[in-house]
Amino acid sequence: MVLPKLRRVPDGNEALAAWVHHGMISKADFAQARADMVEHQIARRGVRDPLVLDAMARIPREAFVLSGWEDEAYEDQPLPIADRQTISQPFIVAFMVETAGLRPGDRALEIGTGSGYAAAVMAAIAARVYTIERHPTLAKAARTRLRELGFGNVEVRVGDGTLGWPEAQPFDAIIVTAGGPKVPAELREQLAIGGRLVIPVGDSMHRQSLVRVVREGPEKYREEALADVAFVPLIGEAGWDPSRR
Repeated sequence: MVLPKLRRVPDGNEALAAWVHHGMISKADFAQARADMVEHQIARRGVRDPLVLDAMARIPREAFVLSGWEDEAYEDQPLPIADRQTISQPFIVAFMVETAGLRPGDRALEIGTGSGYAAAVMAAIAARVYTIERHPTLAKAARTRLRELGFGNVEVRVGDGTLGWPEAQPFDAIIVTAGGPKVPAELREQLAIGGRLVIPVGDSMHRQSLVRVVREGPEKYREEALADVAFVPLIGEAGWDPSRR
């Protein structure tokens, strides 16, 4: 069986050198840490999709964390980023991308750009990724970072992610990286037939169930709960009211 090729992640990119700790941590060290992460944190926990494993092994997570946190980049935990947001635990990123069934040629939408790390993983597989972030400073930083790392197939927008990206629909996959009280109808309606939506949903702003929605027809959707998770709240017109935080 011949697997589809991943989109190329540039090697030796000058932008990556900016995240190496003044020579204290080498690119080889980061590469080994990344390989260990994929083997021990992701594959051993059940993620099997070769495209996802390969993407996770290629994307330099150290380039997406706050300055001074690079040596924590491959730890088995989420990490803080700007605007009181987080970069998700590596396993969760891999699990959500695998659950969304991302494939070469797909058009994908991400809600909650954050640092841009998950968008980079998605862009290493999909043909085109659209990602929405409500914090302008995060969106600007992610856009710059993704461009410097060579991801020309990602478009970043500032806005209310709960309303999706109507002019770019339909999407083969939608991944939401924040937890909402329900599945926004706007996102379900932007799925292509056969498209998959992965989103944390729950009555609490801080504890949810990870849900997959598959669009099986124009008005037919199949929904299943997969795992208990804890994400930051999904803020927006079809999400949580920020005054409740």
